[in-house]
Order: sequence, then structure tokens, then C-alpha cells
Amino acid sequence: MHRIEVKHLFKPLDDELIALLESLTPEDWDKQTVAKAWKVKDVVAHLLDGNIRLLSLQRDRYFGEQLPAINAYQDLVDWLNKLNGDWVAAAKRISPGVLILLLKATADLCTAYYEALNPDDTAIFAVSWAGEEESLNWMHLAREYTERWHHQQQIREATGRDGVMTREYYYPVIDTFFRALPFTFKNVEAATGTIIKITITTDIGGNWYLQKQSDGWQLVSKTPTYQFDATVSIPPQISWKLFSKSIRPDEIISQVIITGDTNLAGQVLHMVSVMA
Repeated sequence: MHRIEVKHLFKPLDDELIALLESLTPEDWDKQTVAKAWKVKDVVAHLLDGNIRLLSLQRDRYFGEQLPAINAYQDLVDWLNKLNGDWVAAAKRISPGVLILLLKATADLCTAYYEALNPDDTAIFAVSWAGEEESLNWMHLAREYTERWHHQQQIREATGRDGVMTREYYYPVIDTFFRALPFTFKNVEAATGTIIKITITTDIGGNWYLQKQSDGWQLVSKTPTYQFDATVSIPPQISWKLFSKSIRPDEIISQVIITGDTNLAGQVLHMVSVMA
């Protein structure tokens, strides 16, 4: 599969975020987001935490908190959720104005770090939700980009603002999310050659193809057949929420079009492309 290029998007996406935050009313900061535990201000605090952690952990290699014993994937998820929750709770004493100030102070430093990375070097952290035990920097950067995009989109949706649901900003997110698809299907039995077509509708989406090969499920760029064993068509406005686990398949099934093997198609809807 092709490499996903996102280095050039961090700066403009951050600029979009600052402009968005500076436009919010006091009431907007208290609105509920699709991240059920967090309001707008909590999501903004989480984005700031991401910047500070990036500069401290990744750039400066400063590990102030040691990773506990991790015996299973869920142990890692639980630890990360605790870190996120601790920060958001502490940030309740920080004003919106100070949050914006600190985001401005750290954004360009984060972009500079991202831009300095060799995309073919081994990343500091693996993209675990894609089933990778070791990742290259280009995939690490793509994962980081999805985090920044989907949290900003949570704020935009909660406050009724448009902005980053465009081909330029959205397509790299969904393209990265689908790198979790083979991992999602790792225990799904099917005949070799089985092909599933997944479509994200409208001109900001596209098509992805998952094929069962002799060594497991693989994303393939092209397929020689139009006879698919299952197809799934998902609107973009629900896709990012579904794959970031903010909504679940039973909540949106009426908005999804499925043909062929419903069990295979249904497994697509259970893909989770965040640590959750």
C-alpha cells in the first residue's frame, strides 16, 4: 500500500484550529461533544496535552511517567485513558484564553518536530490499533494527524462550524483509519480471494478493497473483479465518528448500505482506528 503524506497538513490544520477557538463564544466552550465524557473545553485541553506530550516524550525523550506492566492491548488503552483523564481534570482550572495561548506557543514547535522526522525511520511508538508492533515515521505521523483532525472535528460539530470536512483535510484521515482493517479482520475466516469493497461516499471519500490472501487479510490498491463478496457504503460525516468509537454500528446502521455477505460487511463497521 502507498505511503500516506501528511507533513504539509499540520501547520494549516493548526491554523484552522486557532481560528476556530478564537471564534467560540463562552457558551460554545461548554457544549457537549460526541466524545461523551468531554465538552468542547475538555477536547481543547486534550489537544494541548497532545502538544506538550509530543514535545516532552517524542522530541525531548523525557519520560516523566513510566509505563506500567502491559500484558494486553486493553492494559495500554486503560493506561492512556487514565493519562488523558488526569490531564483533562486538572485543566478544568485553565481558562479558554490560556488554553489558546498555550496552543499557540506549542503548535509551531510540534510542526517543526514532525517536519524534521525521516519518514522511513522507525517511529518512537507503534500504531497499535493497526496491529503494528513497529511502525515507520510516516505511519506514526499519519496517526498523529488523525488525532488532531478528529478532535478538531469534534469541536466543529459541537459548535456548528464547518471547516475541515474537505478532501484535503479529511481524505488522509480516512485513508489512515483503514490501515486498521486487516487487523480488524485477523480472526475472520473466509475463502482465499474473498474481496470486500468499502466506499466512503461523496467526492471527499473513495474506495478501499480488503482481500483474503493465503497469508491473511490485506488491503489492495486495485482489484481485477467487480464481483465483490460484500460491499459497504458509509457517509463521510458518520465514518470518522464510527471509526474513532464515538458512535457504534447499531446507532448508524440505517445510514449504511450493505450488499452481499452481511457478516463480512458488519465486521467493517467494528473497525476502531484509535486507542479505545
